[in-house]
Amino acid sequence: MDRSEVCPGTVILNNGVSMPLPGFGVYRIDPEETVAAVRMAVRTGYRLIDTAAAYGNERGVGEACADCGVARSELFVTSKLWPTDYGYDAARRAFDRSLAKLGMDYVDMYLLHWPFPSDFERTLGAWRALECALADGRVRAIGVCNHSVANLERLMAETDIVPAVNQVELHPLFAQEELVRMHRRLGIATQAWSPLGGVNIYDAAPGRARHVLKHPLIIRLAEKMGRTPAQIVLRWHLQRGVSAIPKSVRPERMAENFSIFDFVLSDEDMASITALDTGIRGGDDPQTVTETTYAVTID
Repeated sequence: MDRSEVCPGTVILNNGVSMPLPGFGVYRIDPEETVAAVRMAVRTGYRLIDTAAAYGNERGVGEACADCGVARSELFVTSKLWPTDYGYDAARRAFDRSLAKLGMDYVDMYLLHWPFPSDFERTLGAWRALECALADGRVRAIGVCNHSVANLERLMAETDIVPAVNQVELHPLFAQEELVRMHRRLGIATQAWSPLGGVNIYDAAPGRARHVLKHPLIIRLAEKMGRTPAQIVLRWHLQRGVSAIPKSVRPERMAENFSIFDFVLSDEDMASITALDTGIRGGDDPQTVTETTYAVTID
């Protein structure tokens, strides 16, 4: 089965690996729900499954991928290294642990989950461990998450391999235009977590929630095109060449989020959505992450 027949949007990474643009994220999906959710996502058509050591559900992702009825070679599985496992030796052990939980011989993408500006030597050690896993053929591509322009410049100044992907907070209220332009110039694929702006709702302080999908512009475009607000926003990501990884445990929502390939937003509509950018992130600032920000130990 040709992956493009099931997952029509793909991007060729800077090392030649093909990655689906639409993906399925499992952040905040309980371990006991993960198997059923991933199986349903694959049945819906998703081929990119995004997990992380810190999510606590790698085992469920691995179990679902093993018996979902689709060959492992047709799936694109991503996991991530948590900062408490940075440093060369610790990162190697953590990578082995993730593979064991997934029950896989390799992952398609492995990412540094956060930058670690306050201990950059450990960040470099972790990146070198990823480079070794890439050389060993146990990961097909390596990249980073939550890296700002400054973080990327610092990493690339002291390493040889340019990250294939930078997964960052990205949605119409935080469009990250400067970062996306940098990615295009360097051949780094942009991947959006919280692509529908959920971080501005679930993690917001009381009374500070911002609902992207309830914005009048998004609602107007949805009504004009006979689509849902989520489909409008996900189509905006797709036309920017951004890989979006929305999460849901509801089959009807999974299908809705995947059904974005049979309509096109005009240049004017694209620009109007991008203009919603406030420059205000909903998640943590990657420039201020320290060893105490995410002090959770992964077993």
